[in-house]
Amino acid sequence: MLQPARTKYRKMQKGRTKGQATRGNRLNFGDVGLMALEPGWLTSRQIEASRVALTRHVKRGGKLWIRIFPDKPITKKPAETRQGTGKGSVEYYVAVVKPGRILFELQGVTPELAAEALRLAQFKLPIATHIVHRHEEAI
Repeated sequence: MLQPARTKYRKMQKGRTKGQATRGNRLNFGDVGLMALEPGWLTSRQIEASRVALTRHVKRGGKLWIRIFPDKPITKKPAETRQGTGKGSVEYYVAVVKPGRILFELQGVTPELAAEALRLAQFKLPIATHIVHRHEEAI
């Protein structure tokens, strides 16, 4: 699964996901892509499950770009622990996604096959997404 090799700081604050994505909101590599429609956190497990569903459906044909990376550590305290003992340990990593962000891009397969593969990948994600094509990529 995806996670940073090393980080400058081990733990991070929650933050807010306000507004639209200003970066990563256009198709730069492939012909068909998957765009986020709502804000949220995507865990490395969810990204990996989507990638597996995509690559299996296209039978390892074409080229796939994963345009997000889980670089935000999420901490969790153990169950039945009293407050006041500091922040918990890092449990997993997430990618912060805003509306308009391109998550995956596909090239080298037919548009019908790409749309079906991206539809299968949509089911693995906890946020609403939309399939976009190069000729109609306005949000």
